[in-house]
Amino acid sequence: MPSRMMHFASAAAAAAAAVALIAAAPALADDAVRGPNYLHALSDLRDAREHLEHFGSEPVDARAERAIFEIDRAINAIKREAVMSGNEIENRVPVDTHVVRSGRFQKAMDLLDRAKRDVAGEEDQPDAQALQQRVMRHIEEARHEVSRAIAIARENS
Repeated sequence: MPSRMMHFASAAAAAAAAVALIAAAPALADDAVRGPNYLHALSDLRDAREHLEHFGSEPVDARAERAIFEIDRAINAIKREAVMSGNEIENRVPVDTHVVRSGRFQKAMDLLDRAKRDVAGEEDQPDAQALQQRVMRHIEEARHEVSRAIAIARENS
């Protein structure tokens, strides 16, 4: 009889632990969501970059080139940190090359906005805060250039 009681007590303790773990899972997931998600931002930045590349000699190209420069700086900052952390960073998304020029600029802006949201999570480590600030600054500069490119494309259409 004592072994049945011990078995029952062990099973009850295991069930209680499982319930506690399941109950805590949403809180743990919320903590993960609050912090910056650099790998998602990296994917969005790469996609935005692809939407800005390979256009002719229209006036908007200078703005696109400056935006690409800032996007590259943000990508490189994230890649350096990811490599040092041992994270997988290769994830390419094919770009729809049939979208009209202004549509591609708007898509790039949408992707930059997503990357900004990905990076904007609360960061509590000083070293990581510096990375976050650098990446945010480059994204903002790229957004500014893409915004100007959109305006020029509208003026010329």
